[in-house]
Amino acid sequence: MFKQKQEEEEMNKSRLTRVAVVAGAAAMLAASVTPAQAVEAKGNMTIYLPKGRGKMIFHDDGDVFKICDTKADGHGVTGYLYKQGTVGSAVIAFKEADGGDAGCDKHPYDVGMLANYQMHLFWNGGGSVLSKWFHE
Repeated sequence: MFKQKQEEEEMNKSRLTRVAVVAGAAAMLAASVTPAQAVEAKGNMTIYLPKGRGKMIFHDDGDVFKICDTKADGHGVTGYLYKQGTVGSAVIAFKEADGGDAGCDKHPYDVGMLANYQMHLFWNGGGSVLSKWFHE
């Protein structure tokens, strides 16, 4: 009887050890994943055209978009921001072009939490890139 009770206590300790190890691993996994997701949801975003032709940047701090023609190839770039509300189709929130000058063109736009947004950058010589949908 005493030996059986001792074996049960050993098994319970073993179970508790396994539960503690699994709980600790789950906590570490949650801690390592959560910050990356938060940064993605509220961070800056950049999309690039192929061959270094241009980029479109969203700066979350200040809600400013930059559209940059980065190649002197005779073609500019045009950036669009699409807004998708809870109902209806996506609409163009703004359109901004850059080309033929030094630097980037900037467009302030207040990105909110009640809609989803998508950046679309066109090379005016053909081709474009899209960002994923995002919100603040």
